[in-house]
Amino acid sequence: MAENGFSATPTSHVVVVGAGWAGWGAAKALCEAGVRVTLIDGMADPSGCEPITTESGKPFEAGTRGFWKDYPNINALTDELGLGSIYTDFTTSAFWSPDGLEATAPVFGDAPQLPSPVGQVLATVKNFKRLPVPDRLSIAGLLYAMLDLNRSDAVYRSYDAIDALTLFKQLRISDRMIDDFLRPTLLVGLFKPPEELSAAVTMELLYYYALAHQDSFDVRWIRSKTIAEQLIAPLSARLQGQHQLEVLGGTLATRLNVSADGQSIRSLETRNVMSGNTAVMTDVDAVVLAVGARGMGALMAQSPECGALAPELVQAGTLGTIDVVSVRLWLDRYVPVADPANVFSRFKALQGSGATFFMLDQLQKGAESALWGGQTPQGSVIASDFYNASAIAELSDQQIVDCLMQELLPMAQPAFGEAVVLDQEVRRYPGSVSLFSPGSFSKRPPLETSLAAVVCAGDWVRMGAREHGAKGLCQERAYVCGLEAGNSLLRRGIVRGEGVPRTRQHPVIPIRSDEPQVLLGRALNKLVMDPLETMGIDWPWLAN
Repeated sequence: MAENGFSATPTSHVVVVGAGWAGWGAAKALCEAGVRVTLIDGMADPSGCEPITTESGKPFEAGTRGFWKDYPNINALTDELGLGSIYTDFTTSAFWSPDGLEATAPVFGDAPQLPSPVGQVLATVKNFKRLPVPDRLSIAGLLYAMLDLNRSDAVYRSYDAIDALTLFKQLRISDRMIDDFLRPTLLVGLFKPPEELSAAVTMELLYYYALAHQDSFDVRWIRSKTIAEQLIAPLSARLQGQHQLEVLGGTLATRLNVSADGQSIRSLETRNVMSGNTAVMTDVDAVVLAVGARGMGALMAQSPECGALAPELVQAGTLGTIDVVSVRLWLDRYVPVADPANVFSRFKALQGSGATFFMLDQLQKGAESALWGGQTPQGSVIASDFYNASAIAELSDQQIVDCLMQELLPMAQPAFGEAVVLDQEVRRYPGSVSLFSPGSFSKRPPLETSLAAVVCAGDWVRMGAREHGAKGLCQERAYVCGLEAGNSLLRRGIVRGEGVPRTRQHPVIPIRSDEPQVLLGRALNKLVMDPLETMGIDWPWLAN
């Protein structure tokens, strides 16, 4: 019998598949509501307690990820865990091309706060080194499209149906603005060139990261060790120590079996990565699929019953993915670089990829010994990531390192040409990132699926009525979607915890409100365009 709104039923059991930000968000929401959770992932230790290291014992992390100004939920997690100052200050960043330094992004919050985009324009007036003012101003047309983007679901899907380059051209953004700034930004933001990206998702990304507020682009980094060690490990320890969480590393979900009516989970089959042993979980009340397109496709290929009842999951598994290559270099000397975060673009050596490099010895001052795995620090430590890296991935490890040391890094600082690589690590991650291609919106998985007991989580998931302001391939979006996936199972009564109110859901903090001029612009655009649309008139770039 239930009293005072508390559940008297046995504790539900949820399996969360995938231990990225989305998986941990779902685990947190469910565990704190009294639900028993098993989190599985193919990596050896998803808990972050055992850092990933090279053969020589030095730390390695795939993809150097920043924490932007509008990450309220991850910031709240940091405070909740009492982690203190784990981030750097907000830092500058630089864009490099074969011609040299193209632009620097300052810390916008240091400038007087002005309405967007006026504040960004004034704050960066001296930061574009080569791009003429007329080319910079040509991006103004994109602001009109951004105001129009969310006028209705049909309008959004119209923008999603075209590629970003087509939109840029129709808005008369200059070729130089596209090639020198927008293209490299997208190659390291959505990891593909504009001709392969949905115009809708591209505008969402640019607005969220750069245009919503003057200081939206301000970014900081982990100041020592890795994200897994600094954030995931303490979260995992709390959930395992204070709640009912079990973490199974080196474990892949291989088949999801559901009841004939789709109302319940019959079992989840798994395989141990190292031993090859298989197992079957039968006491499963719900499943959170916190995986990408590649993982979804593999799981659905072996889950015909599930696929027949939830064809949207099969469809999601057919979406494109992007290859990533991550490199870490340990040098014999310190190389001074003005900006700790950097982007490379338009170099032939990139073979169509986008690339970043980060001076970890500058970002993690005072923690150099950890960067060297406890050995005596001898010089700079560089993390570099290549996105859209199918061609780069085909090179040998040494060829990739030589590309960095001989062709790319010396463009940012000639002193790299004199440095010697004492140790190196190159790792390839095929199909590891979601591709937001034109027309992909309707194929992306929904938060709530046709199967009541199966929800999806991740930065590629459509959240519907629970949509959040964090956009793009974003740690904040993935984490929030995980929280919302857990909340969905609780809100709909699919699972219940023990000893907590049935109404218990994890809070989700919205990002800052849009500025008044943006709200006004959207309202005016809607006031004008909705009546015109009924007469068959739309913006020319959306005309069929």
